[in-house]
Amino acid sequence: MANISIGQYLPFDTFIHRLDSRVKIVGVFLYIITIFFVGNFLEYLPFVILLIAMLTVAKIPLRSVLKSLKPLLFIIIITGLINLITTQGNPVFKLGPVTVTEEGIYRTGFTILRLILIILSTSVLTYTTSPMELTYGLEKLFSPLKKFGFPAGELAMMISISLRFIPTLFDEAQKIRMAQMARGADFESGNIINRAISMIPLLVPLFINSFKRSDDLATAMEARMYRIGFERTKLNEISMKKADWLSISLFTIFCIVIIVMHFI
Repeated sequence: MANISIGQYLPFDTFIHRLDSRVKIVGVFLYIITIFFVGNFLEYLPFVILLIAMLTVAKIPLRSVLKSLKPLLFIIIITGLINLITTQGNPVFKLGPVTVTEEGIYRTGFTILRLILIILSTSVLTYTTSPMELTYGLEKLFSPLKKFGFPAGELAMMISISLRFIPTLFDEAQKIRMAQMARGADFESGNIINRAISMIPLLVPLFINSFKRSDDLATAMEARMYRIGFERTKLNEISMKKADWLSISLFTIFCIVIIVMHFI
């Protein structure tokens, strides 16, 4: 769990970093939605090229981005295995009662690639957007719903805090794990069930420390006069510039073209 990079912000001065946070949030949302219209591996190519281009422009090291896959690697593997053994089709080989098919192999690779693109595109957002910018952007996007009594500011704050707590929780879990291993705890040996049971002593102090951190954060926010339901002033007001409008326009055109090509 060391060196988990998901949810972290890299304060570089690049074109993508300078974009309005709303552009990046909407862009990632459109990227993820459009991915679900992809019908074959060839149609993934524009998404892969676009993702590599964004990482290059944002100067984000590939090694750091790949680390964001680490905490979700188990989910990716399980999802792939489920697709592999449940998809019917032309048999390739059998492992006991399980039959692996050509369609299953294809669908597994297809699904795994989709998950990786979704995770990495979301990581680009958190890498290039500071916590405050992310909160302001979400609040602005949700602001039209305030007319219906929707707590836009509170929801934006919750999402922002949740994203930023991810690396903190992983760091805390790693410290607790190392401390318990120094006292003789064994998290590596045994089967999957035994390993899962051995994690219980790690989860208890992790939850306790999480609640303590949450309480400290709430106290700090109250000390800074944060109140639910009250309009907050901002040090720097965000506004859309020409580069922002151009970027979101080009990105929207890209997504529309992909969707239209899917149905042609």
